[in-house]
Amino acid sequence: MSEEHYLELCENPVQFENASNVNNVFFDEANKQVFAVRSGGATGVVVKGPDDKNSIAFRMDDKGEVKCIKFSFGNKILAVQRTPKSVDFINFMPDLSHLEYSQECKTKNACVLGFCWVNWNEIVFITDQGIEFYQVQPDKRSLKLLRSQSINVNWYMYCPETSVILLSTTVQGNVLQPFFFKSGTMSKMTKFEIELPVVPKPAKLSLSERDIAVATIYGDLYVMYLKHHSRTANSPGAEVVLYHLPRDGPCKKTHVLKLNTTGKFALNVVDNLVVVHHQSSQTSIIFDIKLKDPDSVLNIHQPVLPARSIHPYKIPLIGPVAVATQAPVRCELYSSTWSVFQPDIIISASEGYLWYLQMKLQPAVNLFQDKGKLMDFLLHRRDCKMVILSVCSQMLDGGEKGSLPVVATVFDKLNQVYKEYLEAEQSYTMAMESGPSRGSTTHRRPVRTQAVIDQSDMYTHVLSVFTERKDVSHRFIIAVLMEYIRSLNQFQITAQHYLYELVIKTLVHHNLFYMLHQFLQYHVLSDSKPLACLLLSLESTYPPAHQLSLDMLKRLSTANDEIVEVLLSKQQVLGALRFIRSVGSHDNVSARKFLDAARQTKDQMLFYTIFRFFEQRNQRLRGSPNFTPGEHCEEHTTYFKQVFGEQALMKPLTV
Repeated sequence: MSEEHYLELCENPVQFENASNVNNVFFDEANKQVFAVRSGGATGVVVKGPDDKNSIAFRMDDKGEVKCIKFSFGNKILAVQRTPKSVDFINFMPDLSHLEYSQECKTKNACVLGFCWVNWNEIVFITDQGIEFYQVQPDKRSLKLLRSQSINVNWYMYCPETSVILLSTTVQGNVLQPFFFKSGTMSKMTKFEIELPVVPKPAKLSLSERDIAVATIYGDLYVMYLKHHSRTANSPGAEVVLYHLPRDGPCKKTHVLKLNTTGKFALNVVDNLVVVHHQSSQTSIIFDIKLKDPDSVLNIHQPVLPARSIHPYKIPLIGPVAVATQAPVRCELYSSTWSVFQPDIIISASEGYLWYLQMKLQPAVNLFQDKGKLMDFLLHRRDCKMVILSVCSQMLDGGEKGSLPVVATVFDKLNQVYKEYLEAEQSYTMAMESGPSRGSTTHRRPVRTQAVIDQSDMYTHVLSVFTERKDVSHRFIIAVLMEYIRSLNQFQITAQHYLYELVIKTLVHHNLFYMLHQFLQYHVLSDSKPLACLLLSLESTYPPAHQLSLDMLKRLSTANDEIVEVLLSKQQVLGALRFIRSVGSHDNVSARKFLDAARQTKDQMLFYTIFRFFEQRNQRLRGSPNFTPGEHCEEHTTYFKQVFGEQALMKPLTV
């Protein structure tokens, strides 16, 4: 079997001028843009982002080597750093001056390490002595200092998704101070310390920015520390330590990812999975922090899947050099020229490509031995629905021996997620109906993710197809159907009637009427009008189905009309009359409906009995045995007189 590649580079990468044609290539993590800068006379810049169909190209005056270059959100203002002391700005908005303007850092003798846009007109300078938060005023071609904070800084890291900047402080660099930015405000978060490996004295380690990454995983912000242990014969392999960084409160060490090897690594986050690339073996491994080892007290994680390389990628030849017969060139994976950015970006400056790293679920399926763990893994993935349904179908293909407990486990995992969604939807509906209350939070409608596999999905894609199988015993088919219904009941989810219909049709198809009778007798199949109607339709094949249907309709106290219709259609007119008297609705039923049914039996004495019953009802309710014009019984009165004579009509009682 060929190697399963569960990671791949996206098919449509961002292409830019490679490093051989330009002086510098910069990447802006906030806008996901690549800046290719060529200097000489004037500085030429070409900007390409993932959503840009065309490149943005412009020239600037050559005022020195570009150290950093980024657009604000929406490409409104360009910021360029050329010196250690200042940052230059150019407006890219229409009707505003395009002349450069500059801002020096306020702190004396400080050097600007870099800058981050936190809004379209708000920027943060990070210097070796602190941070300075500015508002850019493009119309005035100036900046206004909003706030600053003095602190010794070794290096910094920015997470644009959460607007958090992380500063490395102290001599060893392992005390990290985070700041949060929102709507013109800067908040100092709780600082924390990264535990460095113990090394023999007098050696001392310091924390390098190469070993730190910041990313959002399952909606929470984490600082990921790539921890290398000292190289001794019995030293453990490297590990990735995750520190959870909440908006309020202390940062805590929460997860340890065991890499079980040493060497040079790089980190990405794809679909809430931590991906660790290992250069020397040219493979990657993935971790899912939601999958916990029940035997482990600490959140220590082993790789979810065996190490595999990224799927081979071929670079198509384009331009004048391309010839139709030439094959695409295979890209060098895990190249030393690769740069990895959060959450899921890989850039090859030498080849001029920016790729998004992607997870392929289907190849990963075959690498799981445990179906329960596979479901836990898939249920947390973004595009999981069709893969999950495919796994369910394959699971039922695998034969019967010992597989029913596995089927039960999978159904329970799916229905737990289904139930959680139904409860969230119900809570939202109730909150909307009750209206806003004082101090209440804004209610958001729950998002239906692909992990919500409802009864319709299972019926359409799995169960209805499975019941058609000729190579599987009918007992196993019925057991699987009942297992799914059992699981729904366990999570207090009302099973839809079409599932019961599937069970009944399967039982009838295999002539398992005794089992059908037992299922109905012991209420294994829940009562419903559609189910009762289905039973009625089976009467010619299985005569007791008629009575089973009536019994079900009687238990459904809302189905009285249907019961009457069923009995009348079977010409059981007296039975229908007895039924409506038993439920107390005999004063309201249509006399004509019963008289029509009695005439159709051609039993004159039956007609006489029914006619007399309604005459007595009229006398009791209205003081006269005669039918009113609105009851449309004239035809039946005439027939009665023809058969039994006018003297047989009931006389009004006189008081």
